[in-house]
Amino acid sequence: MKSAGLILAAGESRRMGTPKALLDYQGETFLGRLIRLFSERCEPLIVVLGAHPIAPDPRARYVVNDAWRDGQTSSFLRGLREIPSEADGVLFTLTDHPAVAPSTLDALLAAEGPLRIPRYDGRRGHPIWFSRELIPELLALPPGGAARDVIRAHYPQATWIETADPGILADIDEPADYRALLGAEA
Repeated sequence: MKSAGLILAAGESRRMGTPKALLDYQGETFLGRLIRLFSERCEPLIVVLGAHPIAPDPRARYVVNDAWRDGQTSSFLRGLREIPSEADGVLFTLTDHPAVAPSTLDALLAAEGPLRIPRYDGRRGHPIWFSRELIPELLALPPGGAARDVIRAHYPQATWIETADPGILADIDEPADYRALLGAEA
């Protein structure tokens, strides 16, 4: 099975006050770490940029969402349009979820089912994997629609991956979140 990777890094990072993709985590930027982990497992790896220019990494293909101000869904749809037809599915995450363990990515890719979602301590997190069959439904979202609504509609068919990885829940939006992340690794 061939999976493409999709990482969104187009947001303004307004609450953080600095581009989240460039924050340091374990000696790498958030985005650099995710690119490394995803590029070892996915082909191609697509990174969607928008508000901030980021130095290119040869392991990823970059696309720019000029409509990044329209929200996360616009960036997600921009990236989905780049998924090649030979990809069986998409491993997807946001750049503000840098703490995922490599073993979680491997478990998502090895599982069966059209939608695969990791769970830690009863809570779902990122990244997720979804099959090519969901792409047309996602691309048909109306303006203002949310990808999470399509994903939630497919929960009955989801494979839930129980993991010991608290990193799937680490959503770093504000300076306090970042301090907590750095404190958790100490």
